[in-house]
Amino acid sequence: MSLMTAIEVSASGLSAQRRRLEVLVSNLVNADTTAPAGTEPYRRKDVIFSAAAPQSTFGGELTNALEGVQGVEVSEIVTDQSDPIRRYEPGHPHADKDGYVAYPNINPMEEMVNMLSASRSYEANLQAVNTAKDMAQKTLDIIR
Repeated sequence: MSLMTAIEVSASGLSAQRRRLEVLVSNLVNADTTAPAGTEPYRRKDVIFSAAAPQSTFGGELTNALEGVQGVEVSEIVTDQSDPIRRYEPGHPHADKDGYVAYPNINPMEEMVNMLSASRSYEANLQAVNTAKDMAQKTLDIIR
């Protein structure tokens, strides 16, 4: 595998984890969002990844270095279909006729753990890009 291919694979991971973080932040921000009675509150979303071949470069085309190398991409964003959490709050403006308010079924602690995981994955991909860049620079230094 060429250094450029390694960077492209890591870049696909960076992009996928960035998108995952965006979705997780959206979940966290909307954890306590309510909707008027009779309408659906916000539903938790999750990212599904799938393997994807990195974009081929000129060097990769010359050496066929891309065989078997897979990156990652966001294949879809799915919506959680679990029932909302109902809380008895008769004074709330979005309460139904029985006094219950529907809140999204989002656990803020779980979302924070997922955000930490995505952040660590992002950092690992960034470190891989920096390592490949350093290797390329050292190769150029040797040639000089």
